[in-house]
Order: sequence, then structure tokens, then C-alpha cells
Amino acid sequence: MKKSLTKNFAVGASALAISSIAANSMVPFVSAQTNVQLNTTFENNEESIEGGVLRYALVSESPFAGVLNSMFYDGAPDGSIIDFFDEGLYGYDENFTIDDSGFAKIDFDVENKQVTITIPEGQKWDDGEDLTIDDVIFPYYVVGHPDYQGIRYGEDFENVVGMKDYHEGKSEEISGLERVDDHTLKVTYENFPNSMLQAGGGISSYIQPKHVFEGIEVKDMLDSEPVRQKPVGYGPFKVTSIIPGEAVTLEANEYYWKGRPKLDGVQVEVVNSSTSVAEMQAGNYDIAELPTDQYETYKDAENFQVLGTIGNSYTYIGFKLGTFENDEVVPDDSVVVADKAIRQAMAYAIDNDAIGERFYHGLRWRATSPVTPNFTAYFNDEIEGYNYDPEKAKQILADAGYTDADGDGFIEDKNGEPFTLGFASMAGGETAQPLAEYYMQAWAEIGINVQLVDGQLMEFNSFYDAIKADDPKIQIFQGAWGTGGDPNPTGLFGRNASFNYPRWATEENDKLLEVINSDESFDEEFRKKAFNDWQAYFMEELPLMPTLYRYSVVAVNNRVKGYDIQIGADTPWYDVTLTSENPY
Repeated sequence: MKKSLTKNFAVGASALAISSIAANSMVPFVSAQTNVQLNTTFENNEESIEGGVLRYALVSESPFAGVLNSMFYDGAPDGSIIDFFDEGLYGYDENFTIDDSGFAKIDFDVENKQVTITIPEGQKWDDGEDLTIDDVIFPYYVVGHPDYQGIRYGEDFENVVGMKDYHEGKSEEISGLERVDDHTLKVTYENFPNSMLQAGGGISSYIQPKHVFEGIEVKDMLDSEPVRQKPVGYGPFKVTSIIPGEAVTLEANEYYWKGRPKLDGVQVEVVNSSTSVAEMQAGNYDIAELPTDQYETYKDAENFQVLGTIGNSYTYIGFKLGTFENDEVVPDDSVVVADKAIRQAMAYAIDNDAIGERFYHGLRWRATSPVTPNFTAYFNDEIEGYNYDPEKAKQILADAGYTDADGDGFIEDKNGEPFTLGFASMAGGETAQPLAEYYMQAWAEIGINVQLVDGQLMEFNSFYDAIKADDPKIQIFQGAWGTGGDPNPTGLFGRNASFNYPRWATEENDKLLEVINSDESFDEEFRKKAFNDWQAYFMEELPLMPTLYRYSVVAVNNRVKGYDIQIGADTPWYDVTLTSENPY
């Protein structure tokens, strides 16, 4: 599925509708850890109606933040909305390798460390204004600007020749950007690793309507009208109205570069995960990403099909090891969790195999690396990770000198002082509270006192605000993220990466990332070894504990036709049609 690079009663469908839907012939993607088998699409042999409005349930515990621009958003709900009206610059295949299926064509010049980006002529934004190469250049000058308020600036942007000087205010131009003509841009890079071939791996995928931001200072863009109220894109649909945090109405974009979509529009509405299954069973929505912890309640539904892919994402337990200041991680060796013995012991205390089976019905399973297994060429399958072994956890702590001197059941720190670790975890779904309680109990059993920050789970937006601000109340946090189209870890764990939420930085990590990003890494064997070495080091140091890989499941009503969630599938919304006026 193409993504911009960049959730109480049942009404059965009619016999006719059921008989017209057959399982797709493609081989389902099955993980070695579960017997669950899900397809990425299904065939609907019913005749399509003309037009129609698709009803999309945006499953979220919180209102969406409303940052509807790919340069600025940082929450998944906003990203899901953006996908309807905007797209990344280029296409990619099922392995996230850039191909010619997207809007722009990318030509690689390895020897000169350059790419040439060519966009088609005669294209328009959804407001009817002409789309030119200036709209591809514009995001470089926004994301790289000293006053930029988002989180996209990192080592991939800094790899563009001249970007560092521009970002530091030493230059008004980015020398590595050469505007060839109205539809062609040549970009020169400092380094040219094999990551450049991956979607999201080094070549900016952003294209933004420069004309709608005219007169708006970069420092004011985050809260500007084009970002919050009236976004403009070039995707299959265009935004017509927004109810802040609750709903977005979109209509077909007549200027879409592949032609007008077959649907008349899309209605997006926020639906809480606690009611999402019932809403789909009642036929109130066409598509929803349903909670995997409720899989047993809807796997045999009659009015919708359950599709799934093994995702390039994972849940994790992170440790706060420092702060992020002046675009750089500043480690703090004084914090308790700075000792990797604490981190390793906490990892051995958790039974992730049991969590995946009991909480998620086999749709999640124990993670062993921060590189997800769908990247088969770079996933180090020789790493065992941290299996459940509480006795080993206790021994690690004892060997490191941690004891329970006062007999209260909890260890003291190296100075003999008692400590409590603040744990931040998000509210949402039926498992959030019991899972958080399980973690704290498991850690208590090996002598580490962990308590929820402010005694409760946190709302989604508040959670990430606190994590990004390095709230001193937080020493441990549970989150989840997608690795994007490139397994290169620099954007998540580099010293200058704002996404480096654990605030982890070491000289050895710098060296290993440098090898991954070197020119030599264009050699496949060299690159694989570089990835293996980095993963082994990461899992030893454990600044962040990968806990569960996951199946992503999507419920699709029986009236939907042509929807495909396969990674790399062309324009999932352009070909979608409906076979009745309302969902079943």
C-alpha cells in the first residue's frame, strides 16, 4: 500500500453479498510465530455503482491533532488523513525500493553522488494552480530552515550539500540543489549510501504547494491556515471541510495526476477503539484498522473481511538517557537507567511471547531487533534477543552491585539511595491498563520499583509532547513506531535525530552508523554486515527495548471493491469503488 513518507451487536450481510466475495488467490503472509493467515486484498465480484462516498473510521483514543501537512505532522492519525489528499513524491515496490510507479522519476548517479528528480508536465494542485519543480525544492528550504518547528530535519536532510550551512544561518541558498528547469531538479549529497535506493531512505519525498505558503514565515507555518484549516495537496481527494479533532470531509480531486478517482469522496471520522468493532459490525463504516487485542471478537464477521500485513513497525520500552538540545542528543550518565545492567534486567523480566499470544491472539510476537523482519536482507535473525528469564535478570542486577539494603523488596541505586522509575504509557484499547500493570509487576518481582507517571495512563498527544520535551518525570516509556521504508536506523537513533526519543548517543554507535551510511554500503554484502554489527551492538546496549512485532489488521466492508493493503500497491484510493449506496 502506498503511503506518504513518510486505528455489541452484529448485523449480518446478505447471502448475495457474502457469495460474491471470494478470498484472494495470492499467498497470505504468515509469520513463523503464529498460525494466523490474512490476505492483503479480497475479490468482490459485485457490480460497482457510480461514485459514492466511502466512510473511513479513523480509530484513535484521542482527537486528531490537526497538523495536516507532511512536513510538520508527527502523529499517526494526522498521517492517515494526509494520505487521502497528498502523496509522496515517488513510488516504491513491496520491498520499499524506489521505482517508477509514482509521480516523479528518480535517476541515480552513484559516482557523482547525485539524483535527478523529474516530475511530469501539465499537473496541478487540487486548487487548480500549476505544480512545478519549485514545489519540490520548497520543502528543503522549510525543513532545513533555522526556524523550522517540525521534527523532519535530521541527517538525511543534512546530507544534502550546503544544507548544514543553510540550517545554521550561514547561507541563504542550499548549494546542492540545482534547478534544471520547471520540471527537473538535481540534488547533490555528501554521502551516497545504498539507503538512497529506499523509500524514505535519504531522498526527500516531500512536495508542497509553495504558492499557498507565500507570505508566511517558516516560524509561523506550523499553526498556519494551509497546515491547520485549508490544506492543499495533489492526491486523489481534496479537503472540503474539517471538524477539528473529529472529522474530515473530502471530495474527488479532478486534477489528480492519474485521473479523477472513481469515488465521489471520503468521510473520515474519529472512532474510539472501544467501539470500533461494534461500529464495523453494525455497518456504519467501510474501513477501519481494528485493535488486534479484540481479534477474537471480529475474526469471523460476516459483513466485512479482515485483511493484514506484517508491518515495518514495533512496540518498545524506551529508557530516557539524556536530553535533546540544539539539535543534538546530550547524554546524562547520572540517571539510574544509564546503567545497561538495569535495562537488560528489565528486558529479561518481561514475557513478550506470552503477551503476544494472550493479549494479541498471535497477531504480535516477541521482537529481537530494532530492524523489522520484513526487511529480509538486513534483519539479523541470529540475534536471540531477551527471552523471559527473571532469574537471569536478578543475577544481572546482583552482579552489577544492586542490592535491597533496607529490605523493602526493591533495590537501591549505586549510592545506596532508594529510587522509583516514572513510567509513561498511553491510554487506549482494552489492553493498555492491564499491560502497563503487568510490566510494573514484572519489574517489581526483580526488585525495581516502577510507577505510572502521575499515577495514570497518558492521552496520546500529551504522551508525545512529554516524550519530546524530555519531561524529567519520565525514565521509562512505552510506545510504538514505524521504521518507514528504509531500515537505516540513523533517523531514529542518530545523535542528531529528533526522533531519538531515548536520547541515546555513544561514540561506538556513531561509528557503526557511519559505516551504514558510507559510500561502501552500496555493496550489498558490506551493507548487510554493517546492519548486523549495528543490531548486535544495539541489542547489547539496549537504549530501547523492542518488545513486539505486529500484524496490522484492517477491516473492509463487503461493499468495498479494489482496496489493497499490500506494501507498494499502486494508489490504493484511486481504484476503489463501492457496490452499494451504504455499507452492509
